[in-house]
Amino acid sequence: MQDVLSIIEKVAPDIMDTLRERYQILRNIYLAGPVGRRVLAGKLNITERVLRTEVDALKKQNLIQTSKLGMQLTANGELVYRELDQMMGQLLGMREKENQLAIYFQIEHCIIVSGDVDEQAKVQEELGRATMDSLKFLLPEGDNIIAVMGGTTMAEVANHMNESLSYHRELIFVPARGGLGESVNIQANAVSAQMAKKAGGANRVLYVPEQVSEETYKPLLQEPEIKKTLDLVERANCVLYGIGDAMHMAERRGMSQEALALIKEKAAVGEAFGEFYNQAGEVVYKIPRIGMQSKDLSHVSSVIAIAGGRSKANAIEAYMKKAPAQTWLITDEGAANQILKGITL
Repeated sequence: MQDVLSIIEKVAPDIMDTLRERYQILRNIYLAGPVGRRVLAGKLNITERVLRTEVDALKKQNLIQTSKLGMQLTANGELVYRELDQMMGQLLGMREKENQLAIYFQIEHCIIVSGDVDEQAKVQEELGRATMDSLKFLLPEGDNIIAVMGGTTMAEVANHMNESLSYHRELIFVPARGGLGESVNIQANAVSAQMAKKAGGANRVLYVPEQVSEETYKPLLQEPEIKKTLDLVERANCVLYGIGDAMHMAERRGMSQEALALIKEKAAVGEAFGEFYNQAGEVVYKIPRIGMQSKDLSHVSSVIAIAGGRSKANAIEAYMKKAPAQTWLITDEGAANQILKGITL
């Protein structure tokens, strides 16, 4: 595909210029729509007159519709945009950036979706779609046990599951860790249940607190239902999880002032699996919890980390330095570009 695009660009550069311009229009309407012409022209740094000409052409192709609220993509426009986004990813160097990140982190694969989730909430949906596509590629036919962490990103991933994932597959979704001290709908139990419902799979629950004392921990492990779920977690062939900013995650969990001070003192920048990492990828603080830990990932065949946004670049980089080799990272341009700024391959 890259060779074909290169030839077209050499023979008819004006066609490629038009393609790039219309792609940027569709992309910005998709991410920000409904959006007015003046605002969009400002984002694209072109005149309203030029934009009007291009928008009229796209409307004739039934790719854009307008209302009092502004412009947005039609259903057909969204389909065309997603196909075009894949092609333009090659033309604009996105695939090269994916390769660079995978090499830098020494992981199996990286997927970068367009945009920055910090600036465009719609990008969260794209992270969810990319995760769904990755699962369809990675999961083998037959029995699969998928261990799932909680969080806002994971909840969005759950929304984009569908029953095509269960074609020729038997799926069991299990929460990878105990509950979090946060909103019920983003706890691992809720996310796991939603994924199972949307994908047509089975679900198991893990009704234990996130943080427990050692005296409480040991007897809980002997409870039959808890033991059954933890056995499934240990046998998982796929793990889905997010990566968080250290201080944000500590505050969201309602951790003590002493713990917050320690995390700050140790210069933690990222968090995953209840472990807080410094910029070198070293664990500087750990929450004792029931369930999966990062060290357990070494025996899991498919490991998928999902996190986006420029603000999470440091957190992603810190965690990924210690990620297992079979990891797939799904992120966005905001995070990817920020990480790539500081590396030399």
